[in-house]
Amino acid sequence: MHRLRGRIQPYAWGGNNFIPDLFHLERDRTMPAAEYWLGAHPGGITEVEVETNKWISLADAIDASKYHWLGEKVAEQFGRLPFLLKVLDVKDMLSIQVHPNKQAAEIGYRLENEKGIPLNAPNRNYKDDNHKPEVMIALSEFWLLHGFAEDIEDRLHTYQFLHPFQSAFETNGIEGLYSALMHLTQAEVDKIIAPLANSIVPLYRSGKLSKTSPDFWAARAIENLCKNGNYDKGIFVIYLFNILRLNPGDGIFQGAGMPHAYLEGQNIELMSNSDNVLRAGLTPKYIDIPELLKNTLFNKTIPKVIKAEQEEEQHFDCPVPDFNIASFHLRKGLNKSIQCKRPSILLLVKGKALLKGNEKWETEAAAAFFLLPGDNCSILAESDLDFVLASVD
Repeated sequence: MHRLRGRIQPYAWGGNNFIPDLFHLERDRTMPAAEYWLGAHPGGITEVEVETNKWISLADAIDASKYHWLGEKVAEQFGRLPFLLKVLDVKDMLSIQVHPNKQAAEIGYRLENEKGIPLNAPNRNYKDDNHKPEVMIALSEFWLLHGFAEDIEDRLHTYQFLHPFQSAFETNGIEGLYSALMHLTQAEVDKIIAPLANSIVPLYRSGKLSKTSPDFWAARAIENLCKNGNYDKGIFVIYLFNILRLNPGDGIFQGAGMPHAYLEGQNIELMSNSDNVLRAGLTPKYIDIPELLKNTLFNKTIPKVIKAEQEEEQHFDCPVPDFNIASFHLRKGLNKSIQCKRPSILLLVKGKALLKGNEKWETEAAAAFFLLPGDNCSILAESDLDFVLASVD
């Protein structure tokens, strides 16, 4: 059992204080702290304490001794730590996006390498060769877009600015509709969205819109992302997706091809060890429409929110072999013993605890530890305690 130090990602959409406060980090609070990464992805190096006050890259430690850090089964099946654990602070809405499946990621990564596109190039789609299914657990009230709505036909009738696209839907379904919207010119987008903006932005500014309404998020996007009369195509999609509100402790899984976007709140996110994102809108970043359409699932989606339970231990269904996650809630004075069969990351998110493994640590949230296969850990809650355990399925 080893202590971990993660990496903050200063993406512009992040808040300034939540993550530094959670992890007790001295940091310039004028800088955004959007994500805190715990894993072995090269895009966000996590350090592991291998001896007292001796810290090295977790990825380097694993590469040097895979069987020790991963165990035989995981080392042979994946060859690396197959998951990445994050804490997110979403102040401003993220891009509408999908993630590729494993086969598409391998092909896309190889082709972009063959073209000589640098990994950090702004027009790079594939940062690695892995898929990126993910599960999230809300730490606050959390809002997101998740999949095409079951009542999408009603929405096409309800919102007048979508009427011109009914024929595309009737002819070629959701895919035809989505493709038609994504292939609009900027001039066409501006002409359609401008009247909508004129009607909803004043209502947003006066606080008359509910977050359950797509008008609220469309107006926020217009206020924050659209300059000089140019409107983002992602505004259309807000009206076609499910808008979800998750309460603290609720979770949801999002697999390859599921279009989605985080809108507001804080969460814990666990995913395959990947940073592959194909964007569809609400972003100034690179959008590759053919690649996006090729990797999107054009299905009506009935959201499967995993509701928080008032239990000491709750498991979240993750139908992939790369990872699983459970949340724990211990009252002060209670003890929990953990026996790890697979490499795992323990993340304390609330309270104080005494941890006993190969050493003892008296620690306060947030704090993270790497547990080796075969490690045993005893956790005594010195106050009411919340933590999660991420592992390999």
